[in-house]
Amino acid sequence: MSIEIQQPHPYDIVNDTVMIAGTAGGAFEANYNYRVHEGHDEVTGFFMAGDGVGGHGQFQLAADVSAAAFTQYTLYVEVFHVSPKDGAELDRQVVPVLLGRLIVPGYTTYLEYRVRPGDTLWSIASAHYGNGNLYHRLVSANPGITNPNLIRPGDSLRIPRDQ
Repeated sequence: MSIEIQQPHPYDIVNDTVMIAGTAGGAFEANYNYRVHEGHDEVTGFFMAGDGVGGHGQFQLAADVSAAAFTQYTLYVEVFHVSPKDGAELDRQVVPVLLGRLIVPGYTTYLEYRVRPGDTLWSIASAHYGNGNLYHRLVSANPGITNPNLIRPGDSLRIPRDQ
C-alpha cells in the first residue's frame, strides 16, 4: 500500500481547519489514519481509500484542530495505515505546516511580498503590523529565513494577516 499527501504542501500556513488530500491505495479498500500534532497535543482520525480493485484512490478530508491546545506554530500532518498483525504504523507520510493563529492572532490569510533594496524585517513589520517589534511573525511564517539580518532584494516573503 502507498500514500501520497498532495495537500498541504510543506510549510503551508494553515488555519484551524487543515485540509488534507492526496492518493492512497494498493489494496481493495483500506482504512488510513491521520494525525495532526506538534509534540504535545494531537488531533486524530481515519478515512477509507482505494478503488475497489487494488488500485489507488483519492482522499480529501478536513481536520478540525481548533480545540487542540497547540503551543508550537509548527505542526506535523501524518497519514499512515496500521498493520493488522502488530499495530505498527506503516507507510507514514509527514508534512510540516505552520499554524497561522499562533503566528498572528486571528490569522486569515497571507500576502506575498517581494523584498526591495533597503528593506529589513523590522521595516516590513512596521509597514504591515504598525510595529517593527513584530518582525518575529515574518521569521515564523518564512522558515527559509535562517538569519533575520540577511534578507535580500528579490526574496519572496509571506506576511500573515488577521483581516
